[in-house]
Amino acid sequence: MSPVREQLRAWLFPPDNGFWLTLLRTGLGLQVILYTWSFRNDWSYFFPGSRFQVSQSGLGEIILSSETSWTPRIGWLVTAGDWAHLNQQVVLWGIWLVLLLSGCCVLAGFFSRLAAVMAWFLYLCSVKSGGLLAYGVDTFTTIGLFYLMIAPLPDRFAVDSILWKRRLQDPERLGFHRRVLQLHLCLIYFFGGISKSVGIDWWNGNSIWRALTRPPFNLIAPELLARSVPLLVALGIAVCLLETGYPIFIWIRRTRVPWLLGVLVMHLAIGLAMGLYLFALIMIVLNLAAFAPARWLPMKNEFLQNA
Repeated sequence: MSPVREQLRAWLFPPDNGFWLTLLRTGLGLQVILYTWSFRNDWSYFFPGSRFQVSQSGLGEIILSSETSWTPRIGWLVTAGDWAHLNQQVVLWGIWLVLLLSGCCVLAGFFSRLAAVMAWFLYLCSVKSGGLLAYGVDTFTTIGLFYLMIAPLPDRFAVDSILWKRRLQDPERLGFHRRVLQLHLCLIYFFGGISKSVGIDWWNGNSIWRALTRPPFNLIAPELLARSVPLLVALGIAVCLLETGYPIFIWIRRTRVPWLLGVLVMHLAIGLAMGLYLFALIMIVLNLAAFAPARWLPMKNEFLQNA
């Protein structure tokens, strides 16, 4: 093997103890539980109780069907329930319960692979059927669940590993899956930052102003924002720089921690200022799973001393 290929292989398959997978699994399990629980009073209203009912979800499925017929949706499961002569409300609440239980199993690491697959499939069905109400949190949660579904489960802290004494996964395989997640996040932030930077609104604070004053995200009084125009300008510029520079400075050892902290603070501020708590949670989970330095991990890591 040539030196270049050896270096490429070493970079793509860095040995890893897999604690990032524990962070990803527990964070996504909590995310799915909170998402499902937030619909405990509205699930049957959010999705159609009848195939002929024109609702937000029904309209979303009509639009989705015009784009593709292969994306999973709640309507598939409702139709399957009709064939089995099950009441549609029973099917809908059955989906809600299975999604909640899948989130609990993912959080605990119990039947990890099956739980991750079920959580990904049912979450994707729900967000695609309610597409008109979906936003960034649903996209990133789906991405995270997909990576968890294909990851080398179970991790060493999962109940599966403790109960069944499963053999620990190959450190290089764990490192490869983390590396792919890292590259994906770099692409997301880079193109997100570029799209913000090409316009003027993120540089003069207008985008921040509109985001913070648009219902239902207007938790901060407009009078207070009006007195903080210079701060809004600074925040807009900081967001552009953080996201565009992410794929560069997150890899440099001296700048990784400041850049990661800046991104975490940005998402935490978004969650608190706009009430987007689930969005903040999923972005913090993905960033910590991908780039948390070895010294942040609460366990000895013989593989990540230079991370």
